[in-house]
Amino acid sequence: MSYFNVTILGCGAATPSLRHMPSSQLICYRQHAALVDCGEGTQLQLRRFGASFAKIDHIYLSHLHGDHFLGLPGLLSTMSLHQVEGSVTVHTFAEGAAVLTNLLDLVCRERTFDLKFDIIDPATPAEVYNDGHLRVRTVPLRHRVPCVGYVFEEINKLRHIKRDMVDFYGVPNYLLSQLKEGADLVLPDGRVIDNAVLTDAPTPPASYAYCSDTAFFEGLAESVRGVDTIYHETTYGDADAYKAGPRGHSTARQAGRLARLAGARRLVMGHYSKVITDESILAAEAAEEFDGIVIAGTEGLKLDLA
Repeated sequence: MSYFNVTILGCGAATPSLRHMPSSQLICYRQHAALVDCGEGTQLQLRRFGASFAKIDHIYLSHLHGDHFLGLPGLLSTMSLHQVEGSVTVHTFAEGAAVLTNLLDLVCRERTFDLKFDIIDPATPAEVYNDGHLRVRTVPLRHRVPCVGYVFEEINKLRHIKRDMVDFYGVPNYLLSQLKEGADLVLPDGRVIDNAVLTDAPTPPASYAYCSDTAFFEGLAESVRGVDTIYHETTYGDADAYKAGPRGHSTARQAGRLARLAGARRLVMGHYSKVITDESILAAEAAEEFDGIVIAGTEGLKLDLA
């Protein structure tokens, strides 16, 4: 069973359509649940796909265009209505914290949880979350307004116990955690058994980058280099490529190029313009630049990362 996964709740661009919802994704890592962006209708999508409001404790906003955050007041109101406790941290810019504070004080003044704001600088990459197992950091994007992407990365992965060798040397259970962390085994007679004899290397850490909205620029590839799965906006196809740069967006072909430059294994597309009626055309254009896995994102798609 996957302990690190992403569910796409909405992957449409700004203009509403009957094909796609505005931007929002649910990131689950073990018992930790977070949202990345919160467009209109996010709380209905959470219901639709069986997610629990109560587990959401962090919300990461990429920027302050309405299709990325106007679902937040309604969601937080519903969470309070359902007596969600603990704390909810919204990661946003100073302007966003001011706007949301005023708005939420109007529609959801008496909250059952502690609402916190983590103020981020859109121009400066920074670590915004770290619990010792999962790290979240920002990467600057290029849009018409200040905008950031987020990279979710596993850290401190533990080594795997070789059960036959541990049993052979009679290792007590209380020492297993130390072996997983890389310690050698010292036997009662003073002999030292190298950790590699008792354990296998850890599983490579899983990672996920959320990059929406942004014009194409090669520097972003360096910022997310080595990430396994990249969600990158594909607002336009080749036919409308002339619109992308001036509007601070990317084409599917550019997203494919970015994924290739970053060395990713998998590219997930999204943030489709309302004029897109066949995402398979975008996937084909991206695949001409990227020989990894190309996935056309859609609502309800669940990506298992680990």
